[in-house]
Amino acid sequence: MAVPHAGDILERRLTDIGNSLLTDSEGLGLLALGSVGVETARRDAWSDLDFFAIVQPGSKPRWLADIAWLEAVAPVAWSFENTKDGRKLLFADGVYAEYAVFTPDELAGAAFAEGRWIVRRAELPDGLRVTKNDSGRIRPRADTTWSAGELVSCLYVGLCRFHRGERLSAWRFVQTFCLDRWQELVEQLEPVSEALADPYGRDRRFEARWPNAAAMLPRLIRGLEETPAAALAYLEWLEARNLAPPAMSSEIRRLAGSVYPLEPWLP
Repeated sequence: MAVPHAGDILERRLTDIGNSLLTDSEGLGLLALGSVGVETARRDAWSDLDFFAIVQPGSKPRWLADIAWLEAVAPVAWSFENTKDGRKLLFADGVYAEYAVFTPDELAGAAFAEGRWIVRRAELPDGLRVTKNDSGRIRPRADTTWSAGELVSCLYVGLCRFHRGERLSAWRFVQTFCLDRWQELVEQLEPVSEALADPYGRDRRFEARWPNAAAMLPRLIRGLEETPAAALAYLEWLEARNLAPPAMSSEIRRLAGSVYPLEPWLP
């Protein structure tokens, strides 16, 4: 587990990494992302380093394979290349980092949340810190029909697989596929706080954005053998909002069985 660090340590580390990058003529800029980027207001003791290193065309393979520019900043305890563009890394003092290496042209076509320049050569356009690629972003659904229909059908299929003895498949249907659809419905139906959204993931800061809905999570996410109980909790939530067709409600309750009575809960 990474050791928690204060924000000023992370900021100093980013500055040092950026300066190390620019000591080489192939280094062009360091773009910080997430809670060390433009969203520093949510940075806390558990934040890590997310950044892009921008380098000259043709030099990317070297910057990916050789981490000497990072070892020059602080001792590295562990590192590996996890994608064709980036690495994950743990400094010996517990600071954890995930980063990618891009050329300017690659950065211009990449999809990411707005970043903050730590260092930047003059020839690197400031506007590259804001992506023009919106692929991968969360797109709220316009109505509840599809999400509710998929949720109900996944409850039914998951419970059938549970009775067949396919516990793992049942768990995935009810406690992961249904969770995705439920989160879509929460976005459409529940009041949201002012906490910052993550454009690429519904799970991030869900508890801060929808605290009332988040209070139900322990009933929706349970162990392998408690899939029927989770199914009934989803069903109750749907029924309270008139989103469960009576015929499907009846079948889901029959499959879940009376061995899993619902705990009292007011939506």
